[in-house]
Amino acid sequence: MLGQEHRVPIVLLLILIVSVSGELPVHEGFSSRTLTIANHCGHTVWPGILSSSGSPALDTTGFALEPGQSRSLPAPNGWSGRLWGRTHCTVDSAGKFACVTGNCGSGQLDCAGHGAKPPATLAEFTFDGHGGMDFYDVSLVDGYNLPMLVVPHHAHGAAAGPNCVLTGCVMDLNAACPAELRVGSDGRAVACRSACEAFGSAEHCCHGEHGNPNTCWPTTYSQFFKKSCPRAYSYAYDDATSTFTCGGGGVSYSITFCPSTTSVKSLGTDAASVGGGRVGSSSWRVAPRLGYSGLLLHGVAIAALARLY
Repeated sequence: MLGQEHRVPIVLLLILIVSVSGELPVHEGFSSRTLTIANHCGHTVWPGILSSSGSPALDTTGFALEPGQSRSLPAPNGWSGRLWGRTHCTVDSAGKFACVTGNCGSGQLDCAGHGAKPPATLAEFTFDGHGGMDFYDVSLVDGYNLPMLVVPHHAHGAAAGPNCVLTGCVMDLNAACPAELRVGSDGRAVACRSACEAFGSAEHCCHGEHGNPNTCWPTTYSQFFKKSCPRAYSYAYDDATSTFTCGGGGVSYSITFCPSTTSVKSLGTDAASVGGGRVGSSSWRVAPRLGYSGLLLHGVAIAALARLY
């Protein structure tokens, strides 16, 4: 083990290397890829994370982000999983942690292998998949509770590919949600259910005779999600316009809750492609935006510390 007096200088040296070259030395089994999760909402969000079966785990499965806060997590090679935001969370007199939306049912801050109870906006990732590519999407198949934006960030010299672009849903769908799908709390709309959850029919759930792409088609309800957020998944077989890929290994990702349309446009993309043309401001407020360079540096520091300890 390294002596205490040597640890800080080495970490600083690694950060200096990144700031000069834009790259972190990679050892076998280690990925320089990070997931940077930011909360730009006007309220606390509790991100939840579920790794797929057989996938390496991330450093945490649940934590709190106050407005304007962010956290970067090193993502190991081959990681696959999903993450989402939980809202309106409380701890009862017995110490049980629970949330009105996105609750994972673990009874604690960490989701500990439990997934999100619908409705919840999901970001889904598979790193180093077929052909060494990263696959990712934002899904509204299980409903919606928060605006979310996923942005890939290319490492210097990375061949990311033409389909390596931002995706998500930045429109406030809670305010526009059809009454039969709306979830309320304290007189406010806090989430929007999928038609599958609301009605349970084979047609809406793509089950039984509707369980393949030839017989499962968009419905009026899935089209509500799709028209609002064209790049997000709206039903089970909505692959063609909703799955995105990046060249594996050289791309990190930021996941932002309640992004502003200004921040989307600053990335050089039409805000309407992620629902940014019609964002409502009544139910969520955008907190001051944090510069990505600062988030990336924070992620590098975490990755460097993880390698040393």
